[in-house]
Amino acid sequence: MKDKHKDTRSESDINFFERVYLVAKLIPYGRVTSYGAIAKHLGAARSARMVGWAMNASGKEEDVPAHRVVNRKGILTGKHHFQGTNLMQQLLENEGVEIVDNQIQDFEKLFWDPMIELPKGEEDIQN
Repeated sequence: MKDKHKDTRSESDINFFERVYLVAKLIPYGRVTSYGAIAKHLGAARSARMVGWAMNASGKEEDVPAHRVVNRKGILTGKHHFQGTNLMQQLLENEGVEIVDNQIQDFEKLFWDPMIELPKGEEDIQN
């Protein structure tokens, strides 16, 4: 019997997703980053959308704080991928992040840039 929920990602996608998860796991509590910042850190600056796909699929992974990854303007664009109406917002607010109309307040102050915060390749060392 075939698995109805077979993973249809290619091997390169899976490797990219795993690298995304390694970076996401390093985002500090109460801080946020963007899809594009993770993509840029991984050397794939034009792959922000792929990072979004990885975050959408992260429910199968353990301890990936997908709620800490937002769009470049601090808007909770991925919130519809979380269970419940406002789960993404609630998780961020539980970490002290203020959100008004689906947008993180003081985004620049809370923004965690892996290009600055992590030496290149550190995501591989941490796991």
